Amino acid sequence: MSKDVIKVVSVIFCLLLFFAISNSVFIVSEEKQAIVLQFGKVARKINSSGLYFKLPLIQNVVSFDKRIIDISSDYSSREIITFDQKRFIADAYAKYRIIDPVLFYQTVKTELGLAIRLGSIIEANIREKVGTISLVNLLNSERSEVINLIKEGVSNESKKFGIDVIDVRIKRLDLPEENSAAIFRRMQTEREKEAKEIRAEGEESAQKIRSEAEKQKRIIIANAIREAQEVRGHGDALAAKIYNDALAIDQEFFSFYRSMQAYKKAFSSSNTKIILSPNNDFLHLFNKEQR
Repeated sequence: MSKDVIKVVSVIFCLLLFFAISNSVFIVSEEKQAIVLQFGKVARKINSSGLYFKLPLIQNVVSFDKRIIDISSDYSSREIITFDQKRFIADAYAKYRIIDPVLFYQTVKTELGLAIRLGSIIEANIREKVGTISLVNLLNSERSEVINLIKEGVSNESKKFGIDVIDVRIKRLDLPEENSAAIFRRMQTEREKEAKEIRAEGEESAQKIRSEAEKQKRIIIANAIREAQEVRGHGDALAAKIYNDALAIDQEFFSFYRSMQAYKKAFSSSNTKIILSPNNDFLHLFNKEQR
C-alpha cells in the first residue's frame, strides 16, 4: 500500500474518530436537565450537571430548563362572563417548573407545545371559577380565593405534563368598551345617591345641633333673666329699706322729700297746665313759705 493511501486512510480514520468522540460526549449545565433518546424512545434521563456519554448517531440528547419558567397567556385573553352576567376581558399568566422531563417530552415535546395546552387549561379554569361569583366580589373580597381555586385547578390538570405549577395570576381585567360607559354612569349614579344620603344625614345632625343650641340658649337667657330679677328685687328691697330707715329718723324731712318728688312729677312736662287754688293742700309747702 502506498504512502499516499496510508495518509488518506489515516486522515479519514482521525476524522471518523473525532466525529465519534464529539458526538458521544455532551455536557449538562447546572440549570438544565436532559433525556437521552434512542430511535425516538427515552433511553435515560439526567437530572444532575456534568459530562456524559452517548452512542453517536444512535442516540441524541434533548435538554430542558430546571428553573421556573414564565408562560404568558396573551393568547388566552378572552371575554369572561361572571355570575351576574357581567362581561370583562381576562388576561392571565402562569409560572411552572419541569419536574419530570420524560413525561414532559412524551406529552408536549417542547415549551411551545406546553404553552398551547396549558393556555387552554388556564382559560377553562378561569371561565369555570369566575362564573360562580359576581364582578364586584371578583374585584374586591373574593379575588384571592378565586385565584387560589384557579391555581389549584390548573395545577391538578397540568400534572400529567410532568410540571409543577408554581403560580397562576390574573394580571389584567378590562371591561369591554361597550360596557365601560354604562358601568361608569351607574357608578356615578350610586356615588351621587350616596352623597345625597350623607348630605341628608349631615343636615339632620346639624338641625339637631341647632335645636339643642337654641334650647340651651333659651334656658341660659331665662336663667339669666330670673337671676337678674332676683338681684334687682333684692336691690330694690334693700334700697327701700335704706330709704325707709333714713326717712323714719326725720318725719318732717320725709314729708318734704315726698312732696318734692310729687312736684317733680307733676311739673315735669312743659305742656301741662295745672290750675289750683292757693289754699290747696298740694301747695302747702309754698303756702307755708308765704306765711
